[in-house]
Amino acid sequence: MKTLEYVPVPAFEDNYIWLVSDGHNAVVVDPGDAAPVEAYLTKRGWRLTAILLTHHHHDHVGGVAKLLVSQSTGNSADGEIPVIGPAGEAIEHLTRRVKQGDHVSIASPALECSVIDVPGHTAGHIAYFQPGDPQGTPHLFCGDTLFASGCGRLFEGTPQQMLNSLDALAALPDATLVHCAHEYTLSNIRFARAAEPGNAALVQWQKEAQSLRERNQPTIPTTLLHERNVNPFLRAGEKSIQATLAAQFERPVRDRLDAFTLMRGWKDKFR
Repeated sequence: MKTLEYVPVPAFEDNYIWLVSDGHNAVVVDPGDAAPVEAYLTKRGWRLTAILLTHHHHDHVGGVAKLLVSQSTGNSADGEIPVIGPAGEAIEHLTRRVKQGDHVSIASPALECSVIDVPGHTAGHIAYFQPGDPQGTPHLFCGDTLFASGCGRLFEGTPQQMLNSLDALAALPDATLVHCAHEYTLSNIRFARAAEPGNAALVQWQKEAQSLRERNQPTIPTTLLHERNVNPFLRAGEKSIQATLAAQFERPVRDRLDAFTLMRGWKDKFR
């Protein structure tokens, strides 16, 4: 089986559009802008064979229409590139709508993923989990649900939904590579350190992430094991975080959901 390459293509100010390729054909995840995808495909000589979408926001779907025009060259039986996305959201150009438990199989590049419902950021947000690449490493394409050291804002869902979604992702294998869709890491780490000032792993991670950004390199993907150690939104049950929140909001913290809700609201205003 061919080795797969996973490429974060920068777009807009801080988006990453993910390309997965076997060296000849490629799948794109959340192409909010067609131009950088087209440029990278041309540079590498890759052919686009499928589009995967996690949610309806324009910075994740805005390039689909143009890619369908510029890249459709008879890749499938009817000459069209399949566009796969969430069953619960109104997104144009979808050829297949998927939900929790569905399976996505791309022939070339050989990509097998299961679909996970992760409402919170949007009502119908989904993630794609690849249990193992040709080397056995699992991969997660999670859009704007889970970020490096953070999570997405709650535009349409509830804190309970987002907490449940993050719990579902956190239960995936330790080695899972987290392919999120934004370079928010440094600001997320600053908040994480405010929420959990005694976390030594965060201090080290901040140094590593700053070094990567100074070299204009992405801070992602990270692993789920790493996120469970440094991401406050996966650590809402930690007594140290709950103590910080109790001091910040001058009231007791009742449980994990209460801690998550307070933390998400604090992060929304954190500078």
